[in-house]
Amino acid sequence: MGGFAPVSVQSMTVTRTSDVEATLQQIYDLAMAGADIVRCTCNDIAAAEGLAEIVPRSPVPIVADVHNQHRMALAALEAGVHCLRLNPGNIKKPEHIKTVAAEARDRNVPIRIGVNGGSLHPDLYKKYGDMVTPEAMVESALQEIGYFSEVGFDLIKISVKASNVPLMIDAYRQLAEITDHPLHLGVTEAGPPPSGLIKSTAGIATLLAEGIGDTIRYSLTADPVQEAKAGRQLLEAMGLRERKNVDLIACPSCGRAEIDVVAVAEEAMEAFADKKIPLQVAVMGCVVNGPGEARDADLGIAAGRGRGHLFVKGKNVEVVKEDEMVESLVSWAEIIQAEGAEAALERVDTKLAEREALLDREQLLKEQGSDVNEVEQKLGAIRNQRA
Repeated sequence: MGGFAPVSVQSMTVTRTSDVEATLQQIYDLAMAGADIVRCTCNDIAAAEGLAEIVPRSPVPIVADVHNQHRMALAALEAGVHCLRLNPGNIKKPEHIKTVAAEARDRNVPIRIGVNGGSLHPDLYKKYGDMVTPEAMVESALQEIGYFSEVGFDLIKISVKASNVPLMIDAYRQLAEITDHPLHLGVTEAGPPPSGLIKSTAGIATLLAEGIGDTIRYSLTADPVQEAKAGRQLLEAMGLRERKNVDLIACPSCGRAEIDVVAVAEEAMEAFADKKIPLQVAVMGCVVNGPGEARDADLGIAAGRGRGHLFVKGKNVEVVKEDEMVESLVSWAEIIQAEGAEAALERVDTKLAEREALLDREQLLKEQGSDVNEVEQKLGAIRNQRA
């Protein structure tokens, strides 16, 4: 993020993070809608334990949202999250802030300094006449950077969000003048569509047009999938992201993967490069979780016991040899493009394909067990944060 990297889209889950399956389903829904990064709350030990199971199965980087308890930030790091979001107005003790920053430094995990106009430190309210001002928000961010600097930590992203659009724009402009750290843009508490979409677009697009901003989030009172879609559409409309013919979703691979997910995903992207087929296609490492997590994709494939299980709209349609996986994906994509998903499903016996997938799932669970990602070990480390 930052530099010459493309502007990325973020959103946040609204499920309880401790509900692993529901949260993962929402993460996959967000990824398929265009989110590059997803944030999950880490407000208690149960949430941190959920993150330990979620992170290795997520198709996108996971940011842990931490508010009042610095130990939850430490627990989230134990869970393996890719980034932390800390609100300077809520974790107030410098020693706590520096403890978290030092641990993040040692793990090479970035932190977003998430300044919010509605939760500034009381001293800053007093200094600026009991008002939220751009200067107060920028000073809040700089104070946090100062604490980080004391422990040699500089993997920093910054946001200075407000629900007032002109205030938010002014704060980001001031911040962009004095720092080169990547900036996360957003209008906080924008509200429900359509007004929330309008306010968010007004603030975010204004700054992007000025060359300010490295990642964006629409904060809507709505299904978060709408946030991801809106963010992606804005970037495409502004020429900051180019939609490929295929929107390919792939899991990051984990201990249960039966194939080289990265290699298959790259092969699939190459195979689809000139096809101009605007479908969402998923490449999943295992048949245990893959079809369910990527059920909203137009088409996907999951590996199991040396073969690939193809699914259309979450329904198993065919079992193919491992070395024919990408070829079969392309063939089915062309059928769906020409005839539609429903017509494609009518071509096959989905019950037979589902039975084959079930057999492979059961065999993999028997061979590998239920904890291939060493979640129990991570949970033990997280629970130590109770002390």
